[in-house]
Parts: sequence; C-alpha cells; structure tokens
Amino acid sequence: MVNVEDLRKEAKRILKEGKVKYVIGYERGQNGLMPKPAFIKDPEDVDRLIWNPTCVHNLTKFLVDEKKRKAGEKKPDERPVGIVVKGCDSRAIIVLLQEKYINREDVHILGISCEQTGVIDEKKLANKLKGKKAENIELDEKGNFVISVQGGTIKVPAEELLAERCLECRANYPVVYDLLLGDKTKKKVEEPFKSLEKMESLSEKERWAFWTEQLAKCIRCYACRSVCPMCYCDECVVDTINFAVTADTTASEKAGKIKWVEKSPVPSENFVYHMVRAMHLAGRCIDCGECERVCPLDIPLRFLNKKLEKEAKELFGYDAGFDPDEPSLVSSFKDEDPEDFIR
Repeated sequence: MVNVEDLRKEAKRILKEGKVKYVIGYERGQNGLMPKPAFIKDPEDVDRLIWNPTCVHNLTKFLVDEKKRKAGEKKPDERPVGIVVKGCDSRAIIVLLQEKYINREDVHILGISCEQTGVIDEKKLANKLKGKKAENIELDEKGNFVISVQGGTIKVPAEELLAERCLECRANYPVVYDLLLGDKTKKKVEEPFKSLEKMESLSEKERWAFWTEQLAKCIRCYACRSVCPMCYCDECVVDTINFAVTADTTASEKAGKIKWVEKSPVPSENFVYHMVRAMHLAGRCIDCGECERVCPLDIPLRFLNKKLEKEAKELFGYDAGFDPDEPSLVSSFKDEDPEDFIR
C-alpha cells in the first residue's frame, strides 16, 4: 500500500538537496473532498502533499507549461521538476520523451501505483452520495471504497466508483519513475476496450446521429485542449492567433489568411475541431480521460480517443506511452503494416 509519508519524505529530500526546483503533487482542495494541484518549493511545506483515490488530475500538463515558461526566461533554472504521477500519467511523459519535447533529465518522477484499483469518477461518487458531503475516502483490504460522511461511513465496491479509464487501464503503476511507491503487481484487464462495445454496435446512421447531438453541444471553450498534455503546440491549427488584424489590414490580406476552422461553435465547425484533434492524438493519447472530465457539457470525448487507441493496437500492435525508445506511431513505417486502405 502507498504510504503518503514516504512520498513526503522523498519530496523533502530532493527539495532540501536542491535536486529539483519544485515538486508538483496533490494537496487538499478548499471545496470539499477533491484535491487540487500543489506546487511545493519549500521543503517544510511537503506535509501539504496527499495521495488518495481522489487524485484524478494528470499533472504532466504542467511539464508543458514549465518548458514554455523556461523558453521565455533569460537565465532559466535548469534543474528538473519533481512530479507525482500515476501509471497513465507516466505514459504521457513517455510520449513527451518520444517526441523530444522534454528530456529525461528535465523531470524527477515520483511514481505512485494505483495498485489494483485507480481513481474515482466524481460524477459516480455524487450519484452514490445522493446529496451527502464526503469528507474522506479510502480503500479497504477487500477492495471497497469507504467514504466518510457526516454521521458515519458508506462502503461501495471499487468498480462502482472507479473512473471508466481505470476499469480498462493497462498501466496501473508507472512505466517510468525515479521512485516508485506502492505495489508493482500488474493489473489484469480482460477487456481493455469494453467501453466501446455499445458504440460499435450502432449502425453508421445511429453513430452519426449520436455524434451530431453530442458535438452540437460544444461551446468551443477548448478546455479539452487546454488540459491535454499532448496538446503542446505553440499555436493550435484550429485557433490561429498570430495574424494580427489592425486598422491597416486590407480585405485581401484578411481573405488570404488560411483559416482551417471558424471559431463559431456551430455543429459543422465543431465536427472539424474534434475530428482534427482526435486525429492529432492518434497513437499519442494515453487515456488519462482529462478531456472528458473537464468538459462542461459532458461530451463523451473519450470514445473518440479510445476508438483510435483500439485501431492503433489492432492494426499496428501499437500501445502509446510504454517505450521511450520506440518511435511514435505516425512517424514510423514497417513493411508488415496493413495497406488495405491504399487504393
């Protein structure tokens, strides 16, 4: 079992010794049970760090922010950043390493095993609590989540509260780390793509109707893009900003500006945005589920990425984020790759 004191002890050591500039982890949030990202610079503040099944965030996005911040500094601190990662989060680091976006020496990885469970789905938890406020949540020895509420506890089988991605996870402990806390026993997942079965059983017409309804809700807030560690482009192809329109800009200059997608949240443009984004994540998405978690309209974005993950696995035998020395899917070619689609 993971002992949070071991995490705090290691964080304190690497901060005291100056091995990292700061540590990114989880701390208690101000609004109830769910935690928030913590940025620890002072060794004496490591007691703020927590670890429990509510630590849902994929913190690796902050490595992208760190690199962009360093690029704007004249004399950046070149020490690595310490970061707490789950199994799925560590796969995001692998992808960033594969794509040479970061170097291994840029990060000190404090890996935590989810062991035989994972993290909770906040919506599932709310449905179970029926208006009650959770004060704490722990996993017992029988695989149940024990939720402390005012006046007692509620015991729920873990599989009823786990995030969908955790039910299908193939990396329940980090695949890369400097320190690993918790059990390294591989979790058996019989059906890693079970969540797609219902969607795949629909006819083409039914799938089109489903996605038309879902994507029509999109308000193009770009929360999905903002939270994704794989979306690190300086400028997004669907949200270009470096063409400044001034009082002197001519109509022909405006007309000549390439605009791939209109910014208006209308269904046709929403389709283009989400399809382009899904294709950019093909062979790169590590199924952390953050895009779907942060969507304010509850659009099931994970279906899109999970489907492409399945295609990559079945067509090319490719699993994103497991081997930093393996080339990325879209940048490599093998003679035995299927070519049935070529006409």
